[in-house]
Amino acid sequence: MKPSFLFFLIAFTSIVSAQNYTQYVNVFIGTDGTGHTFPGPSMPFGMVQPGPDNRDQGWNHTSGYQYQDSIILGFSQTRFSGTGINEMGDVLLLPYVKNPNEILKNRYFKDSEKASVGYYSLVKKDGVKVELSCSERVAIHRYTFPTEAAIVLANFQHGLRFLTDSLVLESEVQIEDHQTISGYCHTKNWVERKYFFVIKFDKPFIKYEQLIKGQKENATKYILTFNLGKNKILLAKIALSTVDVAGAKLNMQTEVPCWDFEKIKQNAENTWNQYLGRIEIEAKTKQKEIFYTSLYHLFLQPSNIADADGKYRGADDKIALAPNKEYYSTLSIWDVYRGAFPLLQIIAPEKITGIVNTLLLHYKVAGFLPIWTAWGQDNYCMIGNHAIPMILSAYNKGFTGFDTNEALKAMVETSTKSHINSDWELYNKYGYYPFDKLDNEAVSRTLESGYDDWCVAQMASEPGDKSTAETFYKRAAYFKNLFDPGTKMFRGKDTWGKWRTPFDPLAATSPMNNPGDYTEANGWQYFWTPAQFDIDGIKKLLGGDEAFTKQLDDFFTTEGGNTDKFLGQEAMIGQYAHGNEPSHHIVYLYAYSNTPKIGQKYIHRIINEFHNNTPGGMIGNDDCGQMSAWYILSCLGFYPVNPAGNEFVFGSPQLEKAILHLPNGKQLVIDSRDFSEISLYNETRILNGIQINKPFITYKEIMDGGSLTFMMIKD
Repeated sequence: MKPSFLFFLIAFTSIVSAQNYTQYVNVFIGTDGTGHTFPGPSMPFGMVQPGPDNRDQGWNHTSGYQYQDSIILGFSQTRFSGTGINEMGDVLLLPYVKNPNEILKNRYFKDSEKASVGYYSLVKKDGVKVELSCSERVAIHRYTFPTEAAIVLANFQHGLRFLTDSLVLESEVQIEDHQTISGYCHTKNWVERKYFFVIKFDKPFIKYEQLIKGQKENATKYILTFNLGKNKILLAKIALSTVDVAGAKLNMQTEVPCWDFEKIKQNAENTWNQYLGRIEIEAKTKQKEIFYTSLYHLFLQPSNIADADGKYRGADDKIALAPNKEYYSTLSIWDVYRGAFPLLQIIAPEKITGIVNTLLLHYKVAGFLPIWTAWGQDNYCMIGNHAIPMILSAYNKGFTGFDTNEALKAMVETSTKSHINSDWELYNKYGYYPFDKLDNEAVSRTLESGYDDWCVAQMASEPGDKSTAETFYKRAAYFKNLFDPGTKMFRGKDTWGKWRTPFDPLAATSPMNNPGDYTEANGWQYFWTPAQFDIDGIKKLLGGDEAFTKQLDDFFTTEGGNTDKFLGQEAMIGQYAHGNEPSHHIVYLYAYSNTPKIGQKYIHRIINEFHNNTPGGMIGNDDCGQMSAWYILSCLGFYPVNPAGNEFVFGSPQLEKAILHLPNGKQLVIDSRDFSEISLYNETRILNGIQINKPFITYKEIMDGGSLTFMMIKD
């Protein structure tokens, strides 16, 4: 029987701190380069993210924003944090004034741009000051004009587009009165979805003009004209819903019934401070900024897309009522299952049951667990079915607020009924994906499916389903069928059992440059995927501990290959690519080698070389908080090599002291004794006065609280 940890559902109301942790959040970290984060306001796990859109397409602008830009299309209300594909960008508003120089309405003074937790502002070159804040489901804009005459462009055709020109399939917009606009848009981009909205202004527009629709445009654009009087200020509230216009109106009335911009802004800051205060650290200001910004990015998504009354639109396009008014989307599962989801289980456990129930609700209508959802719809991005390890992770850690029988059923059916990206007949027939039948990431798909299979077997073992467990343990070992003893790599194999030739373990491949057997990675990087669940199996294939250690050393010192960021080759140390998720657990495998200190040295190097408190201080997409989670966990001194298990593998803490504020008034105090820039290593760890003689700490040990001391040494 699993213990029923009821305290997981207890909010962190006992955490009361006089500290203002929001002062350390630099929302511009990751906005320059490939981090793809955004500086606009959002609430923790919120539905809306109002912010500036510099461009509406292109890989550099997947969040709509890029720090180096100073062109502004307007301010839309939704976006993703740190992803590699464009989506959202709903309901664009652009305030401006008449000016002989028309170009000024789309330019702003870069040095006027300011942003903090729950707030963003800039001054456009036509003199209009724009300020943004929000609640969970409602954005609020404040425009200060240089003249009493004011204009606002309301653009419902706009969106952050990926490989499409049309975007909007259909739309209906209604001018309800001279202060209210409502409607919906049905769009097809990364996903096909529907969103509903209501816009309210605090002053009436005196006239409106509908612009002529362009080619392939199916939504309207309006020019709204206002006479603001002497205060020259215009406020706008924009509420969204997946359900209907009534839902959007309910969200606005529930969350932002007033016009008090400062109150909304302050509430956002107060809420964020409560979340950020769940970890308290002692560090220099620079590191505090990186750390608390990482926490901020972690808590941005997934987004609860249920309305204030709990209604949501599901994957079947039908309206349903969410348990506890929680239905989460922007689930970048391939990324966040690794580190972000296990970290949330420590510092936001009250969210975990809602996330797992969302996975199961999706399964009930789609027939298999989600792969990567946006606005409740699956975009099927990436490979594997990693909602499976997320469910097992929650189960193993004692979360009981979901139906475990239904969960196992969902895991088994997802792994036996073929669906997009998962051809189980082919997989079972050969014991791997043969590249002549699936010339698209065949090795990576085999290896990642093996991890999911192990998770199904583990879950089936708990209720004693021996037959199912045996079937999936057998499948979990399929990775061995692709091991080439000659190259000591996992290689592509065809239906006749012949290796793909030529073979270059340094050549990164992805769907962008097929034929290729790997997913945004190369043979070296994917070699370590089965080590998430079978380190002993990897050691046996290589020939023991010494060979395992040598393989790790070679991995971190072998130079060469390409440096294509689109293939995940960023932030490199040898073949370790910190800029993409398949590498994230590898440095922690040194804890199971003959030389664990080498791994600790590399952790220190990664922390200091690839993370900074500047706009370019994140190398590689944040991917909805996974990159940030790696940083947070590594600073604390541990990381979940097997995210579905209960073990957090020790590395080397990068903080002098940290306090994890846990549910039920507990706390874990992490102390790095004799911490310094030259004391990079540790061999001795002491938990509540007792030395730990294993390379990991368990989830239960963390959540029970107390003290964890790392005895830091120079070498």
